[in-house]
Amino acid sequence: MSDNNPSQTKKLWRLRKKWRRKRRTPNDAHQQNNSTSQHEPVFTALKTTTFTVTFRSSPGPEQSPSSSASEHSRVNNNNIPPPQSQPAAVSASSASKAGESRTDSSSAPAAVAGPSSAQSRGQRPCSSFSAVVPSKCLAIDCEMVGAGPKGHISQLARCSIVSYDGDVIYDKFVLPPLPVTDYRTPWSGIRKSDLTRATPYELARKEILKLLMGKVLVGHAIHNDLKALNHSHPKALIRDTSRIPLLNTKAGFGEREMVSLKRLTKAIFNRDIQTGRKGHSSVEDAKATMDLYRVVAAELEQKMASERK
Repeated sequence: MSDNNPSQTKKLWRLRKKWRRKRRTPNDAHQQNNSTSQHEPVFTALKTTTFTVTFRSSPGPEQSPSSSASEHSRVNNNNIPPPQSQPAAVSASSASKAGESRTDSSSAPAAVAGPSSAQSRGQRPCSSFSAVVPSKCLAIDCEMVGAGPKGHISQLARCSIVSYDGDVIYDKFVLPPLPVTDYRTPWSGIRKSDLTRATPYELARKEILKLLMGKVLVGHAIHNDLKALNHSHPKALIRDTSRIPLLNTKAGFGEREMVSLKRLTKAIFNRDIQTGRKGHSSVEDAKATMDLYRVVAAELEQKMASERK
């Protein structure tokens, strides 16, 4: 009987409708929450995309493919280039690889321009020219007089030594141990008066050898000077300008031709030496010898160093 009552029927209908509305409300709220949660990553992605465009970073791993697609469309609509499709970790690794490649490419020229060909063959590079001159280089010239019958025995009467720059280091007249029978003035420039207060031979020899010790010794036909000093200088430290083919070539002579100091100086520098009636000057000759050596010093020393390897 209660079912046939209209008022009760309406009341039951309202209660049922209200009950259904209450049941639907959580679902709707849940759907709204889901829709909100789906849209939230979009805004986050857009913010991240803006950050990505500025700093070349990628969207985070929490972003879904759908949000990436919507992100691409939104970015394109705003005339902003789309982000890179690679994850941030991949971009970082590629950046590190790019940095490594740039480092390798930048270090490549250093490898090419590193060891010389001599070093790659296990050889030491040539000694630098500065290791030889100027501090270790001296030029010497000696003037001799004659002793014995007809003055055939040569004896030291003057010795001059100059530095690489041409400064006079030593210049003394030397009193020979044997009586002088021929002063050879036209060639030596020595006169009897020059030897009156000259330094005794043994003392002068000791002073000279002390200066020559460990030095690169330059001279023209230097064997004559060493013989007068009774000295044997290390062969590796001798530079004889009368036996340098390179110097002869520059002067226009044959490589093996024995050319006098006077002719070489004239040919190279257009300078006259050993002129006049006073005879030779050992200082002038020593300076001319050093000047000739300096013309070929760098090339000569490098060549000699390479030949010793």
